[in-house]
Amino acid sequence: MIPQEIIRRKRDGEELAAADIGSFIEALAAGRLSEGQIGAFAMAVWFKGMSRAEIVALTLAMANSGDRLEWADIDRPIADKHSTGGVGDNVSLMLAPIAAACGLAVPMISGRGLGHTGGTLDKLESIPGYTITPDADLFRRVVKEAGCAIIGQTGALAPADGRLYAVRDVTATVDSIPLITASILSKKLAAGLQTLVLDVKVGNGAFMADRDQAEILARSLVEVANGAGVKTSALITDMNEPLADSAGNAVEMRNCLDFLAGRKEQTRLDTVVLAFAAEMLVKSGVAASPDEGERMARQALSSGKAAEVFARMVSMLGGPSDLIEKPDRYLAKAPVAKSVPAPRSGWLAACDARGIGVSVIDLGGGRRHPADRIDHRVGFSELLPLGSRVNAGDPIALVHAADEAAAERAVAALAAHYRITEDEPTLSPVIAGLI
Repeated sequence: MIPQEIIRRKRDGEELAAADIGSFIEALAAGRLSEGQIGAFAMAVWFKGMSRAEIVALTLAMANSGDRLEWADIDRPIADKHSTGGVGDNVSLMLAPIAAACGLAVPMISGRGLGHTGGTLDKLESIPGYTITPDADLFRRVVKEAGCAIIGQTGALAPADGRLYAVRDVTATVDSIPLITASILSKKLAAGLQTLVLDVKVGNGAFMADRDQAEILARSLVEVANGAGVKTSALITDMNEPLADSAGNAVEMRNCLDFLAGRKEQTRLDTVVLAFAAEMLVKSGVAASPDEGERMARQALSSGKAAEVFARMVSMLGGPSDLIEKPDRYLAKAPVAKSVPAPRSGWLAACDARGIGVSVIDLGGGRRHPADRIDHRVGFSELLPLGSRVNAGDPIALVHAADEAAAERAVAALAAHYRITEDEPTLSPVIAGLI
């Protein structure tokens, strides 16, 4: 196998044979390809696309590049959820323990931030001691005893995707339907899932800004996954504003703890989390209908059972056992906090969600290069939702920054990301469709 020949053929729009794709991915996983070759392949796929057969071959090759997990000793349905990425999207942090509290086993393999979007693993690493790459025995034990475990890819699980994932992040090739499909599903197939629910984001803060493109991606994911034997559905959700009222790492972890404590009801985040919980429970056969699934999920929250599952997962993976009770002891705070005043009176009608995500990176809360260190303290909190009425000078968010200069830049940037109008806006529903 000559890597540059495979790159050239894809660059020229040829359809690659499954054997060629398999050889390329095998070389990638073995470390025999340079970052330049990986980036060139990703860019060729971005420009020329892939047929359904090529996507299936790429997904299976990446899934088979390492270990495949089995869960024969667990008598619960094995289920998971995955998001295509957004800003202020911390759904997984609450959804996994809710689903586990309702009787599912959730071995959730998550990722770091990609481009302007936040990463579940980066958020979890704001918890002191939390191990995102446990060995297989510990991972299995946490899933069995706690009900869920949110971890990152180990070197043995879909290792080809781990390397390709990092290169995509810094080569502007994140928003490729074939690469997104293969990346998401290779990890899920390797994790031994029985059912999967996908959150396909659409809007200016998503990789798919166009509804038609989002539906194409959703259908690609659903068809490939179902074809591989995993019962899969997808919800298309709005990402024209941050989903939570926080964007960052430690600030989103605080948001998660507030949610589990019942302090985020009647929000867009609440709507999405409960909808996914219901879909997971129905898909796994635990609930007979979405309404029943939602009732079960709300009971898991109100009873405190979901919070107990989350606390046990954190403790078993090396984090503090009293994180929920004493978050201030463990979640670091940025030294500077500044309010963002509304520049004029009116209605918050629109925002640049992608720009808000980029502003988190500018504060140090994301990466420009794979090796960059993240400042988990920084970000935005108390973000007002679109449709809010404000007076000039009212706070629309709170900036958390490492120093005064960074805070001032972030204040100006965030204010510029919002559009304020005299008329009350008509907002899109947060859940746009089911595939």
